[in-house]
Amino acid sequence: MPELFFEIGTEEIPAGYIEPALKHLSGQLSDYLEKHRLHAGKPVWMGTPRRLAVCVPDVADRQEDVVETHLGPSVNIAYDKDGNPTKAAIGFAKGKGVELSEVTTESTPKGDVLCARVEKKGQPTPDILNAYLPELFGSIPFPKKMRWADGKLAFARPVHWIAALFDGQPLQFEFGGIAAGNTSYGHRFLRPDAFPVKSFDDYRKQAEAHCLVVDPTARLQRIREQLNQLASEVGGTIQEDTELLDTVTHLVEYPVTLRGEFDARYLELPKELLVITMKHHQKYFPVWKGGDLLPYFLAVSNMKTQDGTLIRQGNQRVLRARLDDARFFYDEDRKRKLEEFVEELKGVVFQKDLGTVYERTERIQALVTALTGEIQPGQILPVDGKATQRAAMLCKADLVTQMVYEFPELQGVMGGYYALHSGEVADVATAVKEHYKPAFAGDSVPSTLTGALVAIADKLDTIVGCIGVGLIPSGSEDPYALRRNALGIIQILIHYDLQTSLEWLIDQGISILGDKAKLEPDKIRYHCLELFSQRLKTLLTQEGFEYDVIDAVLSTRVDSFKDIKEKAIALSDLKKQPYFEALAIAFRRVASIIDGQVPDEVNPDYLKEEPERALNEKFVELRPVVESCLNIRDYSSALAKIVEIKPAVDRFFDHVMVNVEDPKLRQNRMALLKSISALFSQLADFSKIVVKKS
Repeated sequence: MPELFFEIGTEEIPAGYIEPALKHLSGQLSDYLEKHRLHAGKPVWMGTPRRLAVCVPDVADRQEDVVETHLGPSVNIAYDKDGNPTKAAIGFAKGKGVELSEVTTESTPKGDVLCARVEKKGQPTPDILNAYLPELFGSIPFPKKMRWADGKLAFARPVHWIAALFDGQPLQFEFGGIAAGNTSYGHRFLRPDAFPVKSFDDYRKQAEAHCLVVDPTARLQRIREQLNQLASEVGGTIQEDTELLDTVTHLVEYPVTLRGEFDARYLELPKELLVITMKHHQKYFPVWKGGDLLPYFLAVSNMKTQDGTLIRQGNQRVLRARLDDARFFYDEDRKRKLEEFVEELKGVVFQKDLGTVYERTERIQALVTALTGEIQPGQILPVDGKATQRAAMLCKADLVTQMVYEFPELQGVMGGYYALHSGEVADVATAVKEHYKPAFAGDSVPSTLTGALVAIADKLDTIVGCIGVGLIPSGSEDPYALRRNALGIIQILIHYDLQTSLEWLIDQGISILGDKAKLEPDKIRYHCLELFSQRLKTLLTQEGFEYDVIDAVLSTRVDSFKDIKEKAIALSDLKKQPYFEALAIAFRRVASIIDGQVPDEVNPDYLKEEPERALNEKFVELRPVVESCLNIRDYSSALAKIVEIKPAVDRFFDHVMVNVEDPKLRQNRMALLKSISALFSQLADFSKIVVKKS
């Protein structure tokens, strides 16, 4: 069957635009062909910075014919009492392009109506493509577009040529004043001449001959092999960096990797600084040996030369200039103690309603004080209150250093190095360095408790402060990364098993925020709790827990996020048992029947029926055992003991009327059920569990 192939030739498109554009082209094209009755195979896409190419195999040469059914006016309106057609019937037939004699009737829920069946012949595929492809090309949602020539067309970069073939024949359309044809062009420098395209297979062969590796997967693999080979030649390795590898793959058409070197004296600089300079600013790959950097870098070029000397020397010269700048900033910053930079934070605005970074640092210190006092002795590792306070005071000081001004990605990291240089103890320096952690998906939490407490305080101040002044995340809008900060707090609390009430944490933030808050405390608390709840749901969902289990355990008091996870594990295991559904129904029945003001204590004198006495005895027997399990956070054993009460609960409901006329008996039975419900609601809200209907 015929194939469709097209290539849009352009100036160099930004690396991050290419793959989304190709996915858009292939996805939209596939949907369009299906919608317009053109059977086709799965699209294949390829591209480089100068070309976007898509091939669709096995495309039908014309649309399928189709019979369209059109319903018209009611028969009662279409014909008069003598059976003659009215203007409504005549107009309907004329509008559909059929003879009145061809119009039939169709029964519908609203009665009989006129029906016209119109055969629609399929169009030749080239005619459809000639009309659609310019529209498709113009629909690519590039983040930014530019205009050129007459200014009518907006595209990522100027378009220079279009090759478009169907069944080997050029299509007939224009895009941006460029007529489609069957000609493509080679590498801009190595083989810039034109070459004719006959088919997709022919295109790939011709491209290779013209110094083009048009398949991004093949390009990436070639780059990876070259990187590993060049690194191994000097006894080093390359750390896998998918993002950088993808970027350089889309920066070149014909990858040639070169190894450069730099003066070993630069290795005295922090390795994070060297890595940022090489990777983020130059798109170079550092060479490692174990955990140490070697004085080499690997650069992916778009040029093939005899020995690469000029390209290598040019890259070395650029890197040397950047490293000289970095060394200058590093040396200048270290002429002052880190503490001396703190005062300058008064001149840096964090957010117009929340004040300066200096004020934010004061709030972080206050939060750290509260957190340190909340941690129970012996609960986890000992807390060094002085070190934690010191780290909180210094944590933002590097924001006004020359290095972080030039390399914002190194905030925190440089503060840690400067803290050590200033004579701060290692615990303080590490906390300053790591307090932004976890900063992204997959990132680790701070490695010390001091760093963990500063990180919690920092993130909590951001969350409570922003929500307090009305900056509440909505949809994709989250400019202050409140969702990421909430998830970071959860991960830290789970990792260090910090048992503290989430509401208490939020209330500390609200109290310390003080009169800077624009919203009422209750509203701030509500939005903060909702934010944390959604992030915890996301985390538990990613770990494979079912949504009803998550809702059930989140309905309990959140004093420890690790507890929530352990409760979810225990409840998930219990849910797998064959008797679980009946158990859940029984527990839901206990909770649902409680109504109005109910006493907290059960009066044994009012337990008149044998089943209610038996239920109370079983409850009194199990309660201390269950509470003991809860105290040591053995939730599986607690649930296993609670299960033992089910037969007594079933017998109670089978033989005892709860809502009797005697108010003393009714209230006492309610109190018994309330006590049972309060016990197992410490583990989960069983009303949230989805029970299959038998």
